[in-house]
This record gives sequence, C-alpha cells and structure tokens, in this order.
Amino acid sequence: MARLKASERKRLPDSAFAYIDSRGRRRLPIHDEPHVRNALARFERVVFESEAARERARTRLLRAAKRYGIVPVGFMTGQLRSERAARSADLATLPTGHVTLLMTDIEGSTELLYRLGDEYAHVLGEVRRLMRRYVRALGGHEIDARADEFFASFERAPSAIEAAVSVQRRLAERTWPGGIAVRVRAGIHSGRPTLTDHGYVGLAVHTVARICSAAHGGEILVSDRTKRTVSEFLPAGVRLRRVGRYSLAGLPKGEILFQVEAKGLPSFRLQSGRR
Repeated sequence: MARLKASERKRLPDSAFAYIDSRGRRRLPIHDEPHVRNALARFERVVFESEAARERARTRLLRAAKRYGIVPVGFMTGQLRSERAARSADLATLPTGHVTLLMTDIEGSTELLYRLGDEYAHVLGEVRRLMRRYVRALGGHEIDARADEFFASFERAPSAIEAAVSVQRRLAERTWPGGIAVRVRAGIHSGRPTLTDHGYVGLAVHTVARICSAAHGGEILVSDRTKRTVSEFLPAGVRLRRVGRYSLAGLPKGEILFQVEAKGLPSFRLQSGRR
C-alpha cells in the first residue's frame, strides 16, 4: 500500500489527486504508479458528494492508469459488479406487462468530451440528475444509465412523455460551461418486453433505442403504438405531430413516428424516409 506523508501531500498540485471535495480535502492521489494502483483499489470505499464528482474522479483515475500503462482489470470488474448489484436490487420493482419505455442520449457526446475534458463529467452528472428527478417524480423506474444513455420504464405512457418534456425544458434553460449546447435526444415506445434477471429484453427495447437514435438533439420522438396508448390522456399543453413513416436500422418494418410539441421545445421539419 503506497503511503504519502502529510508534508509530501501538501506539496503536490491539485491535479495529482483524482478527487477533491468541497472542503478542500484531497483524496485518491495519482501522481505516480504506486498511488494510482492504490487509488484504483480504494475507489469503491470513497464516499463522493455527488454522481458528477464520482464520475469526474473515475475519469481522472482511468486517465492516470493509462498514463502509467496500468490495465485496471480488477477496477473495471468491480465497477461492473457494483452496477449489476444495484440493478438487481431494483429489478423486482420494475413494471411488467404493457409498459412504456423512455431512452435518451446526449447528441454529440464524444465531441463534448473532447471539448470539455474533466468538465464533461459534471455535464453528464447534471443530465443524469435531471433524468432521475423527473423519472421518479412521475412514477417511472430507472433501468440503466451507461455512458451518455439513460433508460427508464413507466406504467403509464403520458407519464413518460411528461418526464421527457420536463427534462428537455430544464436542459434548454441551463447555461453550460464554455457556452456549449447540451442537447438530449429522446425516444418513447410502448410494448410488452420480457423482464429477466438482466433487465428488459425484446423487440420493444430495440425499437425504443432506434427511435432515440432517430431524434435530433432537443427532440422527443414517440412511436405510433405509444401515440395510440396515450390517446386523449396527453399531458396539458402537449401535442403529437406526425412526422412520417421511417425505416429504422435493424427493424423489420417502418415505424410511424410522432414529434412531441410543447412550449419550450424546439420544432423540426422532417421528411418521411430513412433516419
């Protein structure tokens, strides 16, 4: 176990630590190979102040591991194990039968990562925080969150639409580092996926993923099946505008898609065809 004297720690720059909390306490030193290995081993025992802080520390730690030629197999295995355990604990609460699925991702996330560096973790954490806030507030269930994607399920289709609209409005109001624009694409589809020990599987899951990929940043696209499900129960001030039938990669037939229109959301002119 690598050790660091108080005097040595004080002389190190902030950049030599993966995590610095709001009180200025510097944790997980990463200034040389032994300390990087130590930080990898201790990561899961550190209590972070927020998901954004955790993601920022994780990014710095992996970058340091790469710099010293360390392949963090045990670290990555532990991360996956923790994520699987958390998901498994929540599986029993997920709705079954006819459900509505919501999937989002950040448009141009790779470019944002290059532009923002460590600040990207803060942006990602804020997007996830908003997603979790509105999904939970409207009775939804988080299924998974990996990279820039967020996946949730709802027993009621109107609640899924209202959650997506609320998130898009809040994101549009935000001011981001460096004046960048953070735009999230959203897809909504209803169906009967199968709930397994690893989460939902089935054509409905693949369909909602393709619908999400078809959307523009800031846009919410809804499948015809969801549109028929919500019928007259749309949230107040929300309309669905048909944008055409689209051939989505990997799906056996074209999907009729509808754009969610509401105050505070952008509107796009679309043409029928492949997306």
